[in-house]
Amino acid sequence: MSRRTLDDVDRRLLELLRADGRRPNNQLAAAVGVSPSTCLARVRALVADGVITRFTVDVDPEVLGRPLQALVSVRIRPGARHQLTAFSDQLRGLPEVAQFFYLAGAEDFVVHVRARDTAHLRDFVTDRISTQPMVAATNTSLIFEHDHSG
Repeated sequence: MSRRTLDDVDRRLLELLRADGRRPNNQLAAAVGVSPSTCLARVRALVADGVITRFTVDVDPEVLGRPLQALVSVRIRPGARHQLTAFSDQLRGLPEVAQFFYLAGAEDFVVHVRARDTAHLRDFVTDRISTQPMVAATNTSLIFEHDHSG
């Protein structure tokens, strides 16, 4: 699948939408110097071409009752590599998992976890991650501050 070539207007639209995905079309159009109908067509094309893959909402974890955030590095046992897909599917189904990354390097996964408190985090890592037969080791790092600008 070949990707479309982005021009300066497309890049600026993406920058504006990343900063505020709810920005009205007429404001987007004015900011990039095109008509509202052209702007709407461009955004729709960016979606249709797979450049914009999803629109999402970022919710304050404290409002959800899970103010404690951590990154849990997970190393899978060498003999359990065939279970990587099953492990990924399992992570997707856990409400504590905000996102996860499958990596190359010393660790196989980094899991972004949101928990109520340290006891909840400990129980999550112990009961949901470390006890899995395919898991060789975990390492948990608390997140003090998280910048959403990226």
